[in-house]
Amino acid sequence: MNLQAYMEQGVSGISEKVTRYYLKNAAGIRFLANFVPALNKSAKARAAYEKNGQHIPQFLICSITSRCNLHCRGCYARAGSICSDAAANDQMTADEWRSVFSQAEKLGISFILLAGGEPLMRRDVLETAACFPSIAFPVFTNGTMLDDAYLSLFDAHRNLIPVLSIEGDGVATNARRGAGVAEKIDAVIKMLQAKRILYAASVTVTNENLREVATKDYLSVLRARDCGIIFYVEYVPVEKETEYLTLSESEADWLNQRVCDLRDAQNDMCIFSFPGDEQFTEGCLAAGRGFFHINPNGGAEPCPFSPHSSLNVRESNLTDVLNSTFFDEVRRIEQADTIHDSGCTLFRHADEVRALLQANQESSTL
Repeated sequence: MNLQAYMEQGVSGISEKVTRYYLKNAAGIRFLANFVPALNKSAKARAAYEKNGQHIPQFLICSITSRCNLHCRGCYARAGSICSDAAANDQMTADEWRSVFSQAEKLGISFILLAGGEPLMRRDVLETAACFPSIAFPVFTNGTMLDDAYLSLFDAHRNLIPVLSIEGDGVATNARRGAGVAEKIDAVIKMLQAKRILYAASVTVTNENLREVATKDYLSVLRARDCGIIFYVEYVPVEKETEYLTLSESEADWLNQRVCDLRDAQNDMCIFSFPGDEQFTEGCLAAGRGFFHINPNGGAEPCPFSPHSSLNVRESNLTDVLNSTFFDEVRRIEQADTIHDSGCTLFRHADEVRALLQANQESSTL
């Protein structure tokens, strides 16, 4: 199966499972009445662009703030000086993000993942996202700021999907994210359950929690608590001296096989694995093959783990970014790599990507 067909199949699977979850939920049915036709319309738009030689990814990742209220062990954003306790003055405004979301909608991008920092520190941007009901916005949050006011926002706008970051059991979550965080997440889950709001979990997979989180028992507990989607994200050792946490090649292979088995066993959940799913997509999905990343200042990057940008969406549109020489050259690196190590192709080729960026910038000044 080629890349486009595989990704479209994935979108269809999400639609099917979300529909199944919300069929007996009045607020969910109202959401589905708009969202399912919008998914079909977006798929047709992408197909039309593809026919004309322009590949449009199904996903976009937007880090809408660099601020965060936690100091998680091994955080790639803090290690890369992307995340801090105070917001920078030059970060994108809600109106600038509105322009990005509007462009994405017209291109047929169906899912925009909102991240940070802690995205709940930008309520203005989340309220802006709520105005685009044809796009699903998974919001990757540590959960500690999801209060009654935010619960009302998520309840009224089901296209905003909370994605709670956990590490396995409560002990593991508190060990990485701080004392008491697991208990706060537990309280948030009960709030979401009471409102019948579809939510997801994002698990950073290390060689310490691998055998616990990639099991049917673990998923069954989450599903019993109404979690409908899970993201397995292999740990990338951006922070120095944390290489020991990464999966070996044999462990990554084991995880990939387990994810396939779990999809069969837990067919009422959407299960995603990064970068494990790349085995079905002929390589890394960054730089526009499946997604790309916009940082809080508007820089268009191949991936959050490859924070290098030749264009800024404040001056360039999304199509310019996708067709940029820099992204094209990054895609060549992705597809030439056949080794699975350290959990991230572009992290492994960081020096090469930086050299490409420098060459691209130098040529643009001539």
